[in-house]
Amino acid sequence: MARPIRETPVLKGEDAFNFEWRRLQVENRTPEERAEARRKFQEAVAEAKKHIEWCW
Repeated sequence: MARPIRETPVLKGEDAFNFEWRRLQVENRTPEERAEARRKFQEAVAEAKKHIEWCW
């Protein structure tokens, strides 16, 4: 049997500050960059699906 999952600890003090600061430092993309990244991802998925063999 699997062990129970422990509760996620609550960040406090400097750890909480650092987490929030790093979360806000994520590099944002323009809508055009997001669309291009999504298109490339979908192409990669389509290419990978050509090589996947399902056995049902």
